[in-house]
Amino acid sequence: MQDKQLSTEELIAQDVGARLPEGAMAQIIAGLALAWSLFQLWIASPLPFIFRIGVLNDTETRSIHLAFALLLAFLAYPAFKRSPRDRVPLLDIAFGLVAAASAAYLFIFYEQLAQRPGNLTPLDLITACVGIPLLLEATRRALGPPLAIIALVFILYSLAGPWMPGLLAHRGVSFTAMANHQWITTEGVFGIAVGVSTSFVFLFVLFGALLERAGAGHYFIQLAFSLLGHMRGGPAKAAVVSSALTGMISGSSIANVVTTGTFTIPMMKKVGFSKEKAGAVEVASSVNGQIMPPVMGAAAFLMVEYVGMPYVEIIKHAFLPATISYIALLYIVHLEALKQGMQPIGNHQPKPWLRRLTGFAFGAALVSGLSLAVYYGLGWLKPALGDYALPGISVLLALAYLALLKVAASNPPLPAEDPDKPLDELPNTRAVLLSGLHFLLPVVVLVWCLMVERLSPGLSAFWGSVMLVIILLTQRPLLSWMRGDGGATHGTAKDGLIDLREGMIAGARNMIGIGIATAAAGIIVGAVSQTGVGLVLADVVEVLSMGNLLLMLMLTAVFSLILGMGLPTTANYIVVSSLLAPVIVSLGQQNGLIVPLIAVHLFVFYFGIMADVTPPVGLASFAAAAVSKGDPIKTGIAAFYYSLRTAALPFLFIFNTDLLLIDVSFWHGVLIFIVATFAMLLFAAGTQGFMIVRNRWYENVLLLLVAFTLFRPGFWMDMIHDPYRDIPPAQLVEALDAVQPDSQLRLRIRGEDAVGDAREFAVLLPVPEAASGAQKLEKIGLMTYEEDGKVLVDSVTFGSPAAEAGLEFDQEILTVRAPTERWPKELMWLPGLLLFGLVVWLQRRRQTR
Repeated sequence: MQDKQLSTEELIAQDVGARLPEGAMAQIIAGLALAWSLFQLWIASPLPFIFRIGVLNDTETRSIHLAFALLLAFLAYPAFKRSPRDRVPLLDIAFGLVAAASAAYLFIFYEQLAQRPGNLTPLDLITACVGIPLLLEATRRALGPPLAIIALVFILYSLAGPWMPGLLAHRGVSFTAMANHQWITTEGVFGIAVGVSTSFVFLFVLFGALLERAGAGHYFIQLAFSLLGHMRGGPAKAAVVSSALTGMISGSSIANVVTTGTFTIPMMKKVGFSKEKAGAVEVASSVNGQIMPPVMGAAAFLMVEYVGMPYVEIIKHAFLPATISYIALLYIVHLEALKQGMQPIGNHQPKPWLRRLTGFAFGAALVSGLSLAVYYGLGWLKPALGDYALPGISVLLALAYLALLKVAASNPPLPAEDPDKPLDELPNTRAVLLSGLHFLLPVVVLVWCLMVERLSPGLSAFWGSVMLVIILLTQRPLLSWMRGDGGATHGTAKDGLIDLREGMIAGARNMIGIGIATAAAGIIVGAVSQTGVGLVLADVVEVLSMGNLLLMLMLTAVFSLILGMGLPTTANYIVVSSLLAPVIVSLGQQNGLIVPLIAVHLFVFYFGIMADVTPPVGLASFAAAAVSKGDPIKTGIAAFYYSLRTAALPFLFIFNTDLLLIDVSFWHGVLIFIVATFAMLLFAAGTQGFMIVRNRWYENVLLLLVAFTLFRPGFWMDMIHDPYRDIPPAQLVEALDAVQPDSQLRLRIRGEDAVGDAREFAVLLPVPEAASGAQKLEKIGLMTYEEDGKVLVDSVTFGSPAAEAGLEFDQEILTVRAPTERWPKELMWLPGLLLFGLVVWLQRRRQTR
């Protein structure tokens, strides 16, 4: 057990560096981490432009960012298991300094490099030849061998293209061209991935570290435990909620498991969960923290660049699947408690349903009222105060902070985490809630900046971090002053400074692995763009999937899970989305299914985080098993079983984009949320084999069938009534004349791909408002002509809907399909609900017997 415990501690330490030296070197590492955090705050702030000092462009900031990451990686991560942990060998110091100098080369010689693009000097080539191997070595140390090996394979593939077999062969690139592309330009290592890591990710990781250091993590755990601990399996439900809250600020599955699991897993074991199931519940809830808005995992910020969509839109699309996934996990935990006959903690009497519903409605109304007051209140203040809006709102924020601190001071401080404490009594919900409301202010600032002010994610995280810095510096002395205890309970201003310093150091150490992962994944992205291997892979995958989109999605899911066994979520997302996302979109078009790019990227993201659960190398499962003292493989299997709902969701939202709130109205979105939540609960009941009583096998089948019907009613409606009718391409104008505005025409097109090969695909053309079909066609930006009985594209207006759909000159329009009048697909919910009623009736009969 000791060996197992030690190896797991090393696994957990991967997030922050496994080496903890003493003496001067410890101070140097801490100083570098602190300097990195201060640098990131500086470049994110408006201060460089105010003082006209230290104004850097994107390339320069990426260069310095990676220099810090590489230097800290060699200092914080030992080369081998037998390498010393309490000191840093001179060779590692030398490697770190040389690697940092290689990364900083673009910053130091930026002007000279900008004046001679593509013309490498001997020094440029030497820097690239030194920097790339050292980056691969840093990757091996910080993240293990898999990502380093994959990046090396792509480098060799770039160089050995002419000698590759058949389909994989390409014209190849020279060694000099490869070195230039990967290290000197911003196409490889210093590409989009490192850019997002520099601009967005670091600040959100720092935000989470500062919030945790301020005490918010402990507050969320205690709040969830006080709210849910009295229920059946209460500690497990508290683990789900607290992991959702801390996961929003953590972004790391392993860190989330360790943070909340040390408290929740022992609690779950006390109420009757086995070691493996207690660990599995914590893993299933912690891993999903990365998909929970508003602060999702690092990969979500990469979507901003890869999909070309504002982060606010990504939050909107990700919200519904993440929320219903967590609700379903709460229900799964409830079913486990029912299976094992667990009883509530203490003598708490459950409230009647009417009182529960009234309390929930009152709470929702209160939150909504406060939200509306803040939104419209500040919205009114901004134009009223004019140029003084920022100082005015800052004063209001300060007053709110002081008021909430006064409320916190009037309540007893939160109890220390003690997993060994008996479960005879639970914390008082009111006292816990009021003791930490000021922790919500930074989150409010962050969400306000993102959602209302529409600031960039980096600048939003900066202002949220500024609020956190103020809280860290002032909450201890202010609470002690308000309590009048002279700093005995909460500490002094000096303790606040220590908290701030340690939070900044922790944020930087948490970023080492992410910074290295994005740089190494940049090698793969650079090789894809330089060699065109993406087109080759598209052909390979299409052959393997036999042109079937569902099989293609399954292959992508398996590919993500296999890669995720050795890669962190961020690197996994970069690799799979770069290679396969365009293939899925293209294959969907060929199958007549228009798959939005955001849906494909979220699909890859979901299966990237699932890799932290999946045996035999689920890192989060190993971390949870270390806390629970259970078997890591059994923990991983149970966690994967609990996470089936997360694995099912991506397939569902690919085929039903309503789940991502794409092109749906507000009230339609509310209806989708209610029905999808109910469907996911039925899916959970069907996969767990329990609802009111234990399910019979046919009841499991019926529940899964009902869940599928509620998720995809269009599948059955399309069988009853085709949603489109075929129209000859020559009658395109007449079809537009007959179709209502705001609907869509589906066109089947034959054209050529990027390399000149013939392909067929489908496009959706939005129908604009106009008096006639000819005017509608003109607004679409499309002109056609007939030749030899074929309808061909004559011209496409630049920037028009037709151009955005992918139409080009000389493509042939094979078919035109116009929408038909038919019943709403949601009518298929009715037979589904009748089937559900049948299952309830059958189980009620067995229950009464």
